[in-house]
Parts: sequence; structure tokens; C-alpha cells
Amino acid sequence: MLSSPVRTLRRLLAATATLTLAVGLAGAAPVTAADRDPGGGQPLPGYTIENPPLAPLVVGGKPTTVRQGVHRHAGYIIEVPARWNGDLVLWAHGYRGQGTVLSPEPPGFGLRQRLLDQGYAWASSSYDRNGFDIRSGVLGTRDLADHFGRTVRRPHHTYLAGVSMGGYIIGRSLEQYPGYYDGALPMCGVLGDQTLLDFYLDYNLVAQALAGVPAYPTPADYLTNAVPRIQVALGLAGLTPTGPDTTTDRGKQLRAITVNRSGGPRPGADAAFAVWKDFLFSITVTSGGDSPAQRPGQLSTNLLTRYTPNSPVNVNATVRRVAPENLRQRLLPTLTEVPRIAGRPTAPVLSLHGLGDLFVPFSMEQAYATDVARHGRGKLLVQRAIRATQHCEFSPAEAGAAWDDLVSWVRTGKRPAGDTVTDPAVVARPDYGCRFSDRAAYDAGVGTRRLYPAC
Repeated sequence: MLSSPVRTLRRLLAATATLTLAVGLAGAAPVTAADRDPGGGQPLPGYTIENPPLAPLVVGGKPTTVRQGVHRHAGYIIEVPARWNGDLVLWAHGYRGQGTVLSPEPPGFGLRQRLLDQGYAWASSSYDRNGFDIRSGVLGTRDLADHFGRTVRRPHHTYLAGVSMGGYIIGRSLEQYPGYYDGALPMCGVLGDQTLLDFYLDYNLVAQALAGVPAYPTPADYLTNAVPRIQVALGLAGLTPTGPDTTTDRGKQLRAITVNRSGGPRPGADAAFAVWKDFLFSITVTSGGDSPAQRPGQLSTNLLTRYTPNSPVNVNATVRRVAPENLRQRLLPTLTEVPRIAGRPTAPVLSLHGLGDLFVPFSMEQAYATDVARHGRGKLLVQRAIRATQHCEFSPAEAGAAWDDLVSWVRTGKRPAGDTVTDPAVVARPDYGCRFSDRAAYDAGVGTRRLYPAC
């Protein structure tokens, strides 16, 4: 007799075939600005826009020109230096939660000043709604680029740069509008698309199975009842990045599984687990409506996941198996709120990612690299590992060097250096991530840099 997960998997595969045929017959034309509300001078109902005046910077002795307003229901900022080189950089911000206040932001990590000093204009959209809404970000960013072309001038080159969910937006934008963008700098990006949601599900279901505390779907008192019992059973309650190892044998198994699911053995992985262990329980508890953007966990699944190590507990036999609640959204190749990234970049991509980040784990880079290679576009991708553990923990030197190398790549065609991310033996080396990590930040003890041995 077939097990329940196998029967569910067969239904999943059958649905995939049906859906793929339907999409193939209907076509998958990209969404364009003409398909959207031509107005949009006000936020959508229920939203407000906060866009306080941004003071111009002085570049070459002259102030920049800053323009701010509302376009297609999204707030925006545009800044142009007096000696503009004719190129535009679009900044894609990260996840803002489920709130109703929209706000654009300047490029981070010292990039605003760097871009303007180099003659680039930049622009940033708030998108027209919050939530985990990649569709809104993809369309809002393209809308702003078109608005810039109409109100300032059409740029010679258009670049994308951004963080976290903004990296997801970048990855999809390159495929949604092939040939429109000339280069991209996603940092700490969700380039593995929906598999990020699977990672969150994995952590909680495996922890529950190892602790013998079943709690799925997560109840209202999950964080105050089930999670404390899980933490005690696995020895997580007193675990710190620099203290003694308090984990039980089953806690060690959870840590090893989490390391493997987030990118494999690598420098700083055990310390990163101690930093993120509590947060990964809280990320499963979401509030909001029922759309994928408001409740993205409905797309997650572990039906096909094999966990390692599988001892002392046979997790693969005991873990709860979960099918995607919203299968249609999971499988559609079109631009949805939480869409797929196929791995077909149409311009040079240079990415940065922290080795110990478990909010958006390093495995996102590995998933993207695998997809890109499968489509024969590996020459368009360069990836760099940074020895840091907090989410988007980059120094201005790291981000600035990446930007400069991306621009040189676009201009000259010479591909810059990067790190190998898909070879487990390379990633596990003690010095992995040293090449592009800021040694001055380590020497100064910035952030979580000292959780890693000196390079």
C-alpha cells in the first residue's frame, strides 16, 4: 500500500502536468505597464505613503537633483547628479512585513554616495503594496524605470541592485523583461525563490519530530507552549554562539540538518545556528490575509525532502509531510505574488551572500547557481561569499567592490572573479569566504565577523 506522502506526490505530479499543459496553451506573455492602472497618483485603498523629503547630496561641488512623488500607487525617489553619466540604478528594497505604510529607501551600504560620485542616477520604489509580494516589486520597479525615462531622460544603461526580497525581485525581473536591464547586484537575495519557504517549514517540522512535540499546523500558542518544550528537549534554550554546546543528541541532529539544508558544512555554520535558532521558530507564525503575499507559507512543502543526517532519529520516516496548500501558485511559471525564478538571467549578475545568514540562507545562492548552469547561462553569474552571519551584513567596502566589478563587467565584457558555491568540498574549506570578505571589518570586530576565524 502506498504511503500518504507518495500518494500525495503522485497527485502533485499529475496536477503539475495538467497545469503545465494549460499554461502552454494559454501562453505566458509578460505583464506590461499598459496592463495596469494608468493613474496611480494615490496609494491603494488601505495604504499610506511615507516619503519625507530627502536632502540632496553634494557631488563635485554641486547639489544633486532629488525628485519624490507617487506613481502607480507607489512612492518613489529619484536622484540625479549634476554631471549625470546617463546610466540609471534601480534599488529594490527588502521585505517590509504586512503593514500598510509604504516607503521608498535610498541605496544602502554607502552605495548612494558611491553611485552619485561616479555619475549614476538612482531611483527607488516603495512598490504599491507590502507583504511578500514579488509581483508588486517587479512591476513597480519597471514602472519607475519607465517613469524616469519619461520625466528625466531614457538612460543608456539600467542596472538593478537590492537586498533580500529585493534580490527575489531582481532575479525575476531579469526574466520578466529580458534585455531591459543591463546588469544586476542582488545582495542577500532570495534567489532560490519558493525554496526559502520550504527551508522555514523544514526547520519547524524537523524540530517538532526530534522533540516529540507535534504542532503543525502551528497553533496560536506555538511560541509560548510548543516551542519552549521543543527547546528544552533539544537543549536549545541556553545555546549561544560563543558559549558551551548545550544541545542534546537530538539537538545536534537538528543543527546538522539545518546546516545541510542551508548550504552545507561551511565556516561559522554552528555559530550561525545558535544565532538564528529562535528566530526560525517565530518566522512560521504569520498574520494577515489569505493571499500568498500575506501568507507565503501556503506554498511550502517537504514532500520530496530527504533530511541528513538521519540518526539518532529516523527523521525521514517520522517527520510530518506537507503538500503545498496552494499548489497552483506554487507551479505557475507566470508572474505571481510569489513566483518562480527559472534561472535564465539575461544580463550579468554579481551577487553577495553571508555564509551564516539563516533568514535567507546561503543555499539560495546554490539553488540559483544550479538553475543558471542547467540553462547554460553560467557565464552571466558571479557569486561571492561573505563571512558574516546577520542578514544582509555587508560592509561598504564589500558592496562597493561588487558594484565596481559589475559595472566593469558590463562595460568591458570581462567577467570578474567569484566564489564556487556548488562544490561541497570547496564550501567546507576553513578559509571559504575569505577572498571577498572585508578584512578591515573583521579587524574592527564589526557585527558578527569575529564568529569566524581570522583569514
